[in-house]
Parts: sequence; C-alpha cells; structure tokens
Amino acid sequence: MLYHEEGMVEAEDFKLVRLADVLFAQRMKTKLNEWRSDLLHGGKASSESPGSSTQSTETVFYHMRPALSLKGFTSHQLRVIKLVLGKHFRDLVYIHANDKSSSCSQDFVVFTDSESDKANLLKEAKDERKRVAERKIQSAIGFRHVIDLLSSEKKLIVGHNSILDIAHVYSKFVGPLPSTAEEFVASIRDHFPHIVDTKILVNVNPMLHQRMKKSSTSLSSAFSSLCPQVELPSRGSDLFLQQRVKIDVQVDNVRCSKWNAGGKHEAGYDAFMTGCIFAQACSHLGFDFNHPSVNFAQNEKLEKYINRLYLSWARGDIIDLRASHSNAENWRVSKFKYEKIVLIWNFPRKLKAREIKECICKAFGSTSVTSVYHLDDTAVFVLFKNSELVSEFLKLKEQLESDDGPVTVIHPLSKILEGGKTGAADYEAYKEICSSHISKVLFSDQAETVGVKSRTRPDPKGETSPETERREKADKASDLIDAFLANSVKVEAAGIN
Repeated sequence: MLYHEEGMVEAEDFKLVRLADVLFAQRMKTKLNEWRSDLLHGGKASSESPGSSTQSTETVFYHMRPALSLKGFTSHQLRVIKLVLGKHFRDLVYIHANDKSSSCSQDFVVFTDSESDKANLLKEAKDERKRVAERKIQSAIGFRHVIDLLSSEKKLIVGHNSILDIAHVYSKFVGPLPSTAEEFVASIRDHFPHIVDTKILVNVNPMLHQRMKKSSTSLSSAFSSLCPQVELPSRGSDLFLQQRVKIDVQVDNVRCSKWNAGGKHEAGYDAFMTGCIFAQACSHLGFDFNHPSVNFAQNEKLEKYINRLYLSWARGDIIDLRASHSNAENWRVSKFKYEKIVLIWNFPRKLKAREIKECICKAFGSTSVTSVYHLDDTAVFVLFKNSELVSEFLKLKEQLESDDGPVTVIHPLSKILEGGKTGAADYEAYKEICSSHISKVLFSDQAETVGVKSRTRPDPKGETSPETERREKADKASDLIDAFLANSVKVEAAGIN
C-alpha cells in the first residue's frame, strides 16, 4: 500500500470558514478524543460514525499499530480531519494508502505511542511510497524492459540489413544518437555486444551466396531462396533443403491465409523470416540445434559474421562494430565523407535512383557517382566519388536553371531538373532540414516548410563581385556548350563505328 502523511503546513493553511466545517471539525475532534482515550485507558474503542450513514469508522490494526479506518468521507472532509489532527493530537497521524494491487484507496488515523514511533511510521510511509512509485514507473516503461534485458544478458541480436533498426532502437531506448560514427560504434558495442546481420551472412558465406544464385539479398528473396519449405511447403527437395532446420509454426485460422501467401512486412512476419534465414544459415555452418548449450555469440563459426553491419544506403560499405573507436583505421568501412554527398529533392517522381545516377554520370563521367539512395519518393542522397564533384554539380545545376538556351533542354541533367522545382544542396542543408521542429511526411514538403532552397557551396577563397560572377557564368556556359557539343560528336562517331 502507498502511505501518505500530509504536512502540517498545509493543515495550518486550511481555514474553517463555513459553519458546516466548524461543526464537522468539532464532531471529529470529539470522536478522535474518545477513541484515543479508550485506547490509552483500556476501554472499548467506539466505531460509531460521526456523520451520515454513508460514512463509517472502524478500529483496525495498521502496521502493528492501532488505527481508525475512515470510509465514505469526501476529500474536503479529510482535509478538515487533518486540520483537527494537526491542532489537537500530536500522537495521531493521518495516512492515505493506495492499494498496490488495485486502484482502491484507504484512509487511516494511526496511533503512535512516542515521537520515535511516529518518526518510524512516517519513514515507513515514505519508503513504501517510493517503492510503489518505482513499481508504477517500471510498469509504465513497457517494452523498455525487453531492451534492457537483451542488453544486460548480452544476448545475440539478429537482424537483416539492420543498421537503421539498430539506430532506431538506440534513439528510442538508449539515448540521442551520437554525433560521430566512432561514438555510435562504441556505444552500440557497450549495449549490444553481439549483433549478426543475415544480409552479411548470405553475401559473405560462399555456400549461402551460391544458393542465392546471384539474386537480390533482400529479406524476402533470401527467405524464398533459403527457406522455401517454410514459405511454400510443397517446394523443393534438393540436397540443400534436405539439410534444412525443421521449423514448427503455429498460426490461428484468421491469419492462416495471409501466412500461406507470405504476409511480408506484416508486424512480426519480417522478424520471423529473419529468424528462419538465420537458423537455416547456422545449420549449414555446422550448428547442432539439438545441443542444449549452443552459444551462438561466442562460437567461432559465426565469429567473422558478428558485429558487421551494412550501411543501408551505400552498397558494399560495412561498419565493423568490433573495431575500437580509438583505432578507426582498422575499421572495414569505406572512407565515407559527408562532403561527398548531395541532397536532391522535388525532382519528377517518375525518376528512380538508377535513372538519376545515369543522368549524373552522363554529365560527369561513368565513375563520378558511387551510389544513389532514396530517402523517399521525393528526395535522394547522391554519393559522389569526391567532394569536388559535389561543388561542380551544384554550380552546374544553378547555371542550367539560369539559362533558357538549347543546351538546357538536351543536357543529361534536364530529366532531373524537369518542372523547375528541383532542389539540391550539400549535406549541411539536410541536417538543417531535419533539425527543425517541423515534421512533414514527405521530405520535399519538409524542405519547403523549413524554407531551405537550393544552394551551392561558398567559395573558400572568399566572395566575388556580382560582375565577376556574371562574367564567370557566361564563360562557363560557353565552355559548357562547347564541351557538350564535342561530347555529342564523339558519341555519334562511336555509334557510327
């Protein structure tokens, strides 16, 4: 139960103004005095109610102390009772108790035989109040208990292409995401020391990779290739499937039809597919699931696959969580620089990442772009080969938008700039857009609401005059036309040959 004793300051501040309060206070004073006298002189403590039939008092024992339970009194009447106790009874203490197993509450006047006993009662009340509050907090935390348990027990975490999942769990249950990759790796290693990504498994292990037959290593593709007997039990009887792990599944009638159809992206189904892939992969690595003490996290067969995560938007780049944050040169991570990123938004939605990459590569060279990743249907990240190309792209976009000549129409970037609303900026603009308290569903709407427009990088040598800028723009436009026409001639000649 939760015990509560109101301070004397509140009781003294409460004044009896209404006649009804004065009369009620007098009745309670008489009642409490008679009850206390009976206790001290060995008489029979009366339980007669001082008010209406809905109110009652009863002598009980409370924490091994005589107490008078108060039932049916309003909160205002209880305040009057506390005022009476504070003014006339130093050895009587008011206690409000909330039953920890229910929402019911009880009120008591408890007798204490000394100042030390009173102090002990108040301390017990404070301690119990703290314990009950902690229990309520723990109950309200909910799923956080699961995350804490996984962390404290150092359980193996299994995911598929899970870098964003790990980051999301971190931000919701651990704390704000660190500002640097080194800090993120060190903190993840502290909280979740054993993580295995099944996308790493199917790509790095030769046998599993061969089983995929060069198909996509997406979750659904890996599930179909490695666990066809689960998705469609009638499929396949080759040697690979003969070595499969038997997985028993219990599904209710309502979900049965969706299950047979492969309810991908349903809540829980992706986790199930990931678990099936992991079990199948472990079986082919030589794990014996019949052995009761299999320790996946510490097993040498999984060692080279654990704590390595793909960067989901940079194909082939891997973060090795095993590396020390103070020894970053040992990471197997691409030298990823934010300076190499361009953010493009509000382009025609029909364009896909592959088409955007093709347009840019036609303008800057086939190896100019490392990868293009969709943030959503309205925005992409473009990772260039070097940071100089970022500045060149942003300046070229600005030049093309300010020129209405024929080059603009036939230029490879015209597909991206179609409609005249395409925005482009470096990674700093992305941080500015995302740091706003405003939140929109689509990134282009977010950028427009925040007010971020296209921008080029500032000249590191300082600002130039408007006249110089106009002259340089005219010169570059002329050079651009010459270069583009020359390139067109080369392409046409190559086609003729």
